[in-house]
Amino acid sequence: MKLKSIKFMIASVLIIPMFALGITLFNPSIASVSAVVCSDGTTVSDGADCAKPEDTPTCLFGPGCAFTTIVNTALFVIGAISVLMLIYGGIRYTTSGGNEKSVTAAKNTILYAIVGIVIAVLAYAIVNFILTALISTP
Repeated sequence: MKLKSIKFMIASVLIIPMFALGITLFNPSIASVSAVVCSDGTTVSDGADCAKPEDTPTCLFGPGCAFTTIVNTALFVIGAISVLMLIYGGIRYTTSGGNEKSVTAAKNTILYAIVGIVIAVLAYAIVNFILTALISTP
């Protein structure tokens, strides 16, 4: 039974980045390159600036920047997984049939899911507070 759960965890760890990569590859706002007339740049940086889409963030930290977007997306995924585990724990609890081991396992699933939700919400609040209050944006 443990081998099955280990395989499931490894598969889920590998599937989540594939979905994230698929979203970024097939998102029209990310994949479309604006029709900008580029000057004859002599550096690689000039060519990269010419090729990037218009709505690409130019900053790394701060509200609306790349780091904030990545962290908020990751915390959203963690929160969503925690909610799904809470639902799964509730289903396990209702289908336990009074078996003490099943009830204890279901209660632990619910408890850890709630802890995951609380951690995700607090991490979201802390990251956004730090990035907006302590980091000076240009």
